[in-house]
Amino acid sequence: MVLAKAKTQFVCQNCGYQTPRFLGRCPNCGEWNTLQEEVIAPTTPASKASSTLVSGAVSKPERLDAVSTKREPRVKTELAELNRVLGGGVVPGSLVLIGGDPGIGKSTLLLQVSGQLSQTGGTVLYVSGEESANQIKMRANRLSVSSEHLFIYPETDMGRIRANIDSMKPDYVVIDSVQTMSEPDITSAIGSVSQIRQVTAELMRIAKSQGITIFVVGHVTKGGAIAGPKILEHMVDTVLYFEGDLHHTYRILRAVKNRFGSTNELGIFEMQENGLKEVTNPSEIFLEERLKDATGSAIVVSMEGTRPILVEIQALLTPSVFGNAQRTASGVDRNRVSLIMAVLEKRANLLLQNQDAYLKAAGGVKLDEPAIDLALAISIASSYRDTGTDPSECYVGEIGLTGEVRRVNRIEDRVSEAHKLGFKRIYIPKNNLKDWTPPTGIEVIGVATIGQALKQILA
Repeated sequence: MVLAKAKTQFVCQNCGYQTPRFLGRCPNCGEWNTLQEEVIAPTTPASKASSTLVSGAVSKPERLDAVSTKREPRVKTELAELNRVLGGGVVPGSLVLIGGDPGIGKSTLLLQVSGQLSQTGGTVLYVSGEESANQIKMRANRLSVSSEHLFIYPETDMGRIRANIDSMKPDYVVIDSVQTMSEPDITSAIGSVSQIRQVTAELMRIAKSQGITIFVVGHVTKGGAIAGPKILEHMVDTVLYFEGDLHHTYRILRAVKNRFGSTNELGIFEMQENGLKEVTNPSEIFLEERLKDATGSAIVVSMEGTRPILVEIQALLTPSVFGNAQRTASGVDRNRVSLIMAVLEKRANLLLQNQDAYLKAAGGVKLDEPAIDLALAISIASSYRDTGTDPSECYVGEIGLTGEVRRVNRIEDRVSEAHKLGFKRIYIPKNNLKDWTPPTGIEVIGVATIGQALKQILA
């Protein structure tokens, strides 16, 4: 009897590209030394069979007008910030992927949420492939998490995990992390593209067929993206990124994909000794250390999903020592900074080509909406002229290449948030004043061009 020779292929661990021979550089993503050899498992009729994503044996075609359109039920946690990011609460039967840097607090967040969900009467199975039960228990004691409906299961074999889920039938499952889980039928190494793809597919089948909510922790690469093939993010229902600086206590939970809610929502937490505490008024955090008479400072009312947040934008301009001026930005897009400086030089007659510019959004938040343009321009001009801005003013507006200040959305919410925090004056696009009555207690000034804005603000 002649045994069939085992076939191998080389798979890129960064993007999932497959090739029959080894290459030093992946032709798809361009990364070096990411191709690893994997054995192709022989296909069997069982492995070729596809699994259904609905309860029951086999799914059938159904007329569109006969499909039920009832709204997904929501289970609210005690963390209102998490509920907001998820779109109103946890959706039963959903698959949620949470990524973040090592040590940022992903396991802490999920252990706290597991304890809260188990208090509502649901059964939670916490599967850990990185820590022992003793380590998880010590963290639970520190977080004051205790419930008879919360079960800890240190395991990496998906066959055993699947068997325990079938026997326990929990309402919620936490997988920490997907890179440590292994499918026994896959011969490649743990954490490889094939393993991650197969494990995620199995978790999705369990979530959809049994109505179990599954939270999955994902490691991130040096570039900040979740490790593994991009298909990992396409398969799940929700992708959350847990961001923050290890040297600061504040953490930001951001949704980049959500089939059950907005992808622009943002939740802010503070890491304390006894766990994560939600921050209900983040604007105060971003403004509390602002100097009164500082130059190069401007306050912008930015929208993060449905929430307006006031953030301080700081700029520092110094004469360039070398031939080419530098443009450095933190928390704002560097290309946007270069664009605004070009508009200021052409439309406002500011000689900025020989100035090094350093800009940042205070507090570690990332701003990427067009409405921050006016505040960027004011901070740059303030630093260039060495003239301070009024600490009771804030600025909102998009700037076009011809120097016009263009209208922005949600202007009523932005003005109301500035008024609530005690600001006396806000500059907005002139066209946003149409068909709208500003609230009393705050002066709303409309500006049409960047030149007009600079004359009024930095006079």
